[in-house]
Amino acid sequence: MSILDCTALELGRKIKEKEITAVEATKAALEQMKAVEDKVHGFVSYDEESALKRAEEVQKGIEEGKYTGPLAGVPMAIKDNICTKGYATTCSSRILENFVPTYSAQAVENLIEAGVIFLGKTNMDEFAMGSTTETSAFGETKNPWNLEKVPGGSSGGSAAAVAANECFMALGSDTGGSIRQPASYCGVTGMKPTYGTVSRYGLIAYGSSLDQIGPIAKDVSDCAALLEVIASHDPKDSTSIGRDEYDFTSALVDDVKGMKIGIPKDYFGEGLDPEVKDAVLAAAKALEAKGAVVEEFELGLVDYAIPAYYVIAAAEASSNLSRFDGVKYGYRAKEYEGLHNMYKKTRSEGFGAEVKRRIMLGSFVLSSGYYDAYYLKALRTKALIKKEFDKAFEKYDMILGPVAPTTAPKLGESLSDPIKMYLGDIYTISVNLAGLPGISLPCGKDKNGMPIGLQLIGDCFQEKKIIQAAYAFEQTREYEAPEIAKGGARA
Repeated sequence: MSILDCTALELGRKIKEKEITAVEATKAALEQMKAVEDKVHGFVSYDEESALKRAEEVQKGIEEGKYTGPLAGVPMAIKDNICTKGYATTCSSRILENFVPTYSAQAVENLIEAGVIFLGKTNMDEFAMGSTTETSAFGETKNPWNLEKVPGGSSGGSAAAVAANECFMALGSDTGGSIRQPASYCGVTGMKPTYGTVSRYGLIAYGSSLDQIGPIAKDVSDCAALLEVIASHDPKDSTSIGRDEYDFTSALVDDVKGMKIGIPKDYFGEGLDPEVKDAVLAAAKALEAKGAVVEEFELGLVDYAIPAYYVIAAAEASSNLSRFDGVKYGYRAKEYEGLHNMYKKTRSEGFGAEVKRRIMLGSFVLSSGYYDAYYLKALRTKALIKKEFDKAFEKYDMILGPVAPTTAPKLGESLSDPIKMYLGDIYTISVNLAGLPGISLPCGKDKNGMPIGLQLIGDCFQEKKIIQAAYAFEQTREYEAPEIAKGGARA
């Protein structure tokens, strides 16, 4: 078994038992990056020298008993919208191409304390706006299972890097499915925690009431272990919530007897690919065979989730992105006449088409005369969607459904039709609107060999329930890596 075939926890165990050193693991990941990065383009930047220097420090710390956690010495990647002190953080946008933060995100600080090694920053849709990782200013990321297809987005770089064995785990951010959907497309596991569980301090904001940092890894155990490290109460983030416990790995139990699982009929109607439907329902049958109680139910307001989400997210984006004006940091236009012209030229040249589209939509719905008609109505709809989930969780421990209507589309298909791209988020965005936890894990493949993801949604602060059910389902199938992860590619 090669080092790269290890899960993050297996690698951490081998390092602790002195079978492998953190330096050897880091070198193996860097070698894989050199072999496949020109094909996959999962990273926007990586620093071999600093990664190896950090690996040496961590190895010494492990030997001295400074780092004792299960992930100490494990190399990982960080999405490019999560601040890392002294290391460029660009949101894959020209407007921030020269931005080097003076501080690290709280989640990153937690990882440093746990003895994790950072390899580099992963590619993403610009400012996390997109579902394909094609809107990045630094080029598209490709799906390791088929280089002609998208990896999903906006955390497509993180999901592709994990699938291609370029790193053992990664951080992503999820505003409307941006961890779960790329995890589904790339055949890995991704989790969005309850809103407020992981500090947003140092996460460059897209939609502040929706954004949440979360883990992407090969399996459920790695996701639970990584979430345990990054989750914490942070007084620097006013939306951070102090929880009674952060022990997520204790839920890794192969037992779903008596668990009540609801399947929304609304998720299995028109627009869902038959192969995706069959794979997800087969997963439900597998959980039922293990003793879970599975039944269908009506989940209301599903059709209103997408319009509500895009109004709220765009409104918050137009406010959050107003700070990128060429004055304090980031890109500034070279030629301009006066302050207002500098703002216009900087933002016109610095932002990509999708970001401009969402800023304009957000500015429109917040403008005088439209605020009540669109933004306030969307907020009311958001509250009603949360009520529908509350009603469902009175009866069920969790909700089971697909992650996306189809498997990964071809590169270029979605960008030509933005509305089609937005509609692809139908099963994931309600989770963000209601602040709920959700996990995506592989449950099969389509006729072209592309991965299909299963989504489990829990009530607020019930991560352990969905981790337990996901872990139990995972025991019914083997983890599969794409050919490129083993040193070859199907293009």
